[in-house]
Amino acid sequence: MNRKILTTLVVVSIIGFALPHAASAKCRTGNFQSWLSDIRREAASQGISKRTINSALSGIRYDPDVVRRDNAQGVFSQTFLQFAGRMVSGHRLKIGAKKLRRHASIFARIKRRYGVPGQVITAFWGLETDFGAFLGKSSTLRSLATLAYDCRRTELFHKELFSALRIVERGDLSARQMRGPWAGELGQLQFLPSHYLHFGVDMDGDGRVDLLNSAPDALASAAKYMKSLGWRASEPWLQEVKTPHNMDWQQADVKIQHSRAQWAKWGVRDARGRSLKADSLKASLILPMGKDGPAFLAYPNFTKVYLEWNHSLTYSITAGYFATRLAGAKKVSNGRGANGLPFKDIKLVQRLLQKHGFDVGKIDGILGAKSRHAVKTMQKKYGLPIDAYPTKALLERLR
Repeated sequence: MNRKILTTLVVVSIIGFALPHAASAKCRTGNFQSWLSDIRREAASQGISKRTINSALSGIRYDPDVVRRDNAQGVFSQTFLQFAGRMVSGHRLKIGAKKLRRHASIFARIKRRYGVPGQVITAFWGLETDFGAFLGKSSTLRSLATLAYDCRRTELFHKELFSALRIVERGDLSARQMRGPWAGELGQLQFLPSHYLHFGVDMDGDGRVDLLNSAPDALASAAKYMKSLGWRASEPWLQEVKTPHNMDWQQADVKIQHSRAQWAKWGVRDARGRSLKADSLKASLILPMGKDGPAFLAYPNFTKVYLEWNHSLTYSITAGYFATRLAGAKKVSNGRGANGLPFKDIKLVQRLLQKHGFDVGKIDGILGAKSRHAVKTMQKKYGLPIDAYPTKALLERLR
C-alpha cells in the first residue's frame, strides 16, 4: 500500500469545526520552544491540566521532515481504473469479506444505531489502513505541533493540536500512545484529532474511546461521522450503469441531479443492461474517465458523505465501488475502452487552459473541480462531447 498517497487523500478530507480562541493561533512567534511555551500557557488557560500538558508537550521538538513531506505531497495522477484496480484487489476483497463476517454482530448494532451498512465502513477501513494493519508510527503530537508552528495552515493544525490534548485529558489515549501517519491522523479509520474528539464512540464498552486498538470503537465512530454528514439509511450510494451513445453528456456532473426515472428515460441502464427503477430518487451521473470509461449513478449518500469524507473524486468513487463489491456487485467495466491521457498531457492541458484564462489551481496533473469545469467549457466551445474529461482531441484544439 502506498501510504503517502493515502495520507495525502485523507488530509484533503478535513471538515472544519469552529475554532475557539482562533486569534491566538499564530505561527512562528519566536523560535519553536518559545512558541511551544505560548501553547502551554494557552492550554492551561483553557482548563487543560498541567499533567496533560507536561505529558503531551514535554520533549516535543520541531520536525522539519514533516514540513518537507507536507510541502512535497505527491499528487493523485492515476486514472480511476488504475487506482481502483490496485486498491480494490482480490486479496483486499477477500479480507474485507472476512472482516464483515468476523464483526457481523458489531456491524448489525452499528447499522441499527446509525443506518450505515457494514460494507461501506469496511471499504473505508480497508483503504485507509488495510483494516488496521498500518496505523503509522510517527508521534502525532510532534507532527501536529510542527504543522501548527508552520505558517501555511496554522489555524487548522492549532485546532487539531488542542483536540489531541483534550483526547489525552479525557483519558482515551496517553501521549505515548498517540502515534500515526506523519500528518497527524489517528486510528484504524485515520481520524483527525477533532473528529476523534467529536465523533469517537466507545462501542466496546470499556469506558474510553480507543480508535487505534478497538475495531468496534473505530467502526462505530466512522458510522457516527458519516451519519453526521447526512447518511440516509436504506438508500444506495453508488451504482455502475451503462450509458447510451447519444447521451447528453452535459448532464454528467456531480452537481447535477435527476430522478432515476429521468435517467431511465434518457436510456441509462444498470450494469447488466437492465432498466433502472423508474422512481423519484435523485442521482448524479459520474464519468470518472469521460464518456468512454466506466459510468456510475451517484446517490445523495455519495455526494453528501463520500465526497465530504474525501474530496478526491477518484478516491471517493473507489471507496464507493469497493463497498458495492463487498455488497455483491461485479467487477467494474472499462466502459467503451477509455484509456485516459498520460499524466504529463493532463498537466499540459492545465497549462493551456490557464493560458486561456481559466483558474485551474495548481498545475499538478490532477483533475479537480476547477480543471473539470474548464475542460467542460472548452469542450462546449469546440463542439466536442461535453463530458469534462480531457482527450487528445481537446489537447490538439487547445494547442
